[in-house]
Amino acid sequence: MKADYFDLPIIAQDFLSYMDTIKGKSINTIHEYHYDLRSFFRFLKIHYRVVKPDTEFDSISILDIDLDFIKKITLSDLYAYMSYLSIDKSNKVASRARKVASLKSFFNYLTTKAKLLEVNPAKELEAPKLGKRIPKYLNIDESKQLLNAIDGDNKERDYAIITLFLNCGLRLSELVSLNVNQIKDDKMTVIGKGNKERTVYINNACKTALNEYMRVRPKENLKEKNALFLSERKQRISRRTVQYIVKKYIGMAGLDTEKYSPHKLRHTAATLMYQYGNADIRSLQEILGHESVATTEIYTHINKEQLQKAIDNNPLADFEKEEKDIAQNKEADS
Repeated sequence: MKADYFDLPIIAQDFLSYMDTIKGKSINTIHEYHYDLRSFFRFLKIHYRVVKPDTEFDSISILDIDLDFIKKITLSDLYAYMSYLSIDKSNKVASRARKVASLKSFFNYLTTKAKLLEVNPAKELEAPKLGKRIPKYLNIDESKQLLNAIDGDNKERDYAIITLFLNCGLRLSELVSLNVNQIKDDKMTVIGKGNKERTVYINNACKTALNEYMRVRPKENLKEKNALFLSERKQRISRRTVQYIVKKYIGMAGLDTEKYSPHKLRHTAATLMYQYGNADIRSLQEILGHESVATTEIYTHINKEQLQKAIDNNPLADFEKEEKDIAQNKEADS
């Protein structure tokens, strides 16, 4: 178990170990569980008046929380926590929904796997309803604008990174974890969420960008020889560095740096594949590595021009009602 998680009680550390080693959850998901459980336990200490209400939240120690403490937790306590997140912490719906998922996973583990609880207090806990939102993405011209803005000392590397985002719809974590030997001919092996492996085919733009990068990629004194994308320190590039790179070129392209991110480039790839690549929903699900097709469906939104075109192409679009008087006159004449 990472030392970063030692601020959690043993029972929660055991849960994280299970989700990591048995369930194969990604490191990012484990981090989220860690953050969510720590926040929940700190709230409970205030809620149960174990500490003073004005105690600084982040300073509350939760190491003394044990099974007896957890057995006292009720569904009402869980909803009190949801209310606290909404009112006191101003958490958005998506953030609260994630915390509900974390708590349900934790209590499910204690009940069905560890067999430490007889009753699961989170079994009936409902998540706040997430409204369906159309994901933000770059259109074709904005995508070209972004690619044309790339320049500088690491232009080959940066161009290859953004080209893969825009063409293959990779997650940030998938891109930074790519190794040289994962790319062969016209495809690459990607390790996605839950360490699930999938094959993503690469097009000519990706091949060209990768070949140009490999031509200048450092070859001497590498700290991680197999890492595809390297930092200036010749080690695997970090998520933070990639985020900085994307934001920098978004700004240089004259686009909104607050609106777009590496994940929005994934949205862009998915949207363009669906709109222009004739990719059906199942194919798109496979490319993006979604476990559920319901997740993929957010990318099947269509732009306003397509909506207008669909209306205009309705077979009844040019139908005009015959004047009743004219019809009646014709009948009289006959």
